[in-house]
Amino acid sequence: MALIKSNTFLTSLMILLALFGVAVGGTVHKVGDSSGWTMMGVNYEAWASSRTFQVGDSLVFEYNNGFHDVTEVTHNDFELCEPSKPWARYQTGSDTISLTKPGYQNFICGVPGHCDIGQKLQILVLPASLGPVAAPVPGPVRSPTTSSSSLSPPQYQMVPTPTPHNAAATSSVWTGFSYFLLSLFILV
Repeated sequence: MALIKSNTFLTSLMILLALFGVAVGGTVHKVGDSSGWTMMGVNYEAWASSRTFQVGDSLVFEYNNGFHDVTEVTHNDFELCEPSKPWARYQTGSDTISLTKPGYQNFICGVPGHCDIGQKLQILVLPASLGPVAAPVPGPVRSPTTSSSSLSPPQYQMVPTPTPHNAAATSSVWTGFSYFLLSLFILV
């Protein structure tokens, strides 16, 4: 009897772990890819524009902490490259920052001059995805000669947005799937 309860508990635990592995699989973004967080050779604006950031994802900043840091700042301080009033400062050389809320997040290197030559990153964090999202597509363009009294509200057509493919999300699904297969193996 105790063996049956133990197997039931273990099976339930494995299924829960499998589902949890799929549910929490946020993407890990290594800032600057193989170059890391540096002031030479990386266009962080282009790097960020090629990715989608969502709540639950994380940023990994890898850098030489003898020459750089990661300073999270307001939008205004980002534009001015002003590190004196940071929201947070990271200095380990390998910092992981969890994206916990939607909106813009701004990071600069606080070492004088580094931000001014491009060592800065602004990202837009989207709410956590619950599946495919429909994006509005504007209707036909109106002629400027149309009178304002005859204007009707803009028309929108809802179409699904493409889901970006990334290795981290695929890895999370495989992790959850492998937990599930492991739990089936234990049952047999």
